[in-house]
Amino acid sequence: MGSLVFVGTGLQLAGHISVRSKDYIEKADVVFTLVPESNAQHWVEGLNDNIVDLQPFYAQEGEIKSRRDTYKEMVAAIIDAVRADKKTVCALYGHPGVFACISHIAIAQAKKEGFNAHMEPAISAEACLWADVGIDPGKSGNQGYEASQFMFFKHIPDPTTYLLLWQISLAGEHTLTKFHTDSDRLQILVEQLSEWYPLEHEIIIYEAANLPVFEPRIDRIKLQDLPYAKLNHISTLVIPPSKKLEYNIEVMEKLGITPEDLG
Repeated sequence: MGSLVFVGTGLQLAGHISVRSKDYIEKADVVFTLVPESNAQHWVEGLNDNIVDLQPFYAQEGEIKSRRDTYKEMVAAIIDAVRADKKTVCALYGHPGVFACISHIAIAQAKKEGFNAHMEPAISAEACLWADVGIDPGKSGNQGYEASQFMFFKHIPDPTTYLLLWQISLAGEHTLTKFHTDSDRLQILVEQLSEWYPLEHEIIIYEAANLPVFEPRIDRIKLQDLPYAKLNHISTLVIPPSKKLEYNIEVMEKLGITPEDLG
């Protein structure tokens, strides 16, 4: 009977994939891949002879195609393999469940049809970010949003914690036919963020290294300069706290402790 497993290759070639995930790839009847980095794609191809690259499902040069249609076609191809009684594995860049809708859709569909399906955890860009930038999210807390979602909905960030805006290079893009934003949309985001953060506030543009010999990108700029920054598809916007944490005296009194007790 067919089965489905989604695995993640992590951010760095070969070094980030788990032992279990590698084993699933090696033993699969067919392995679908969505790994933008060519060296990582070649490495996966060396683990199994039956590889199906999902990249061609995206719009080709000169073609206008919604990514919604692309994702539907990808899921259909994956599910067809499962229905054909194949041990099916899909290897995605980074973590297979983070900003990767096809994994959640395909797993739900496979389970609905009675097949065994699950996801293996993997190293994500967020995990790399904490290590590379040197942030302990447990110190003040953190919050994260997809950049366009943050713009489209009335999210209220907490300026006493770290704010992560993912896919910043797509900020404000809603058609799912383009792969970049523009300075005008980024200026609107800056205006939105200025409600909680000063324009002079230091922000960070982060990109994880995809090879051990490379260094991560950690560019510190002012919030007001975001519209002019160079952004790539893997860029993440990190906004450090602009205010200090405030003690909840009412709750602390109920607990019988004081700010001094916290050191």
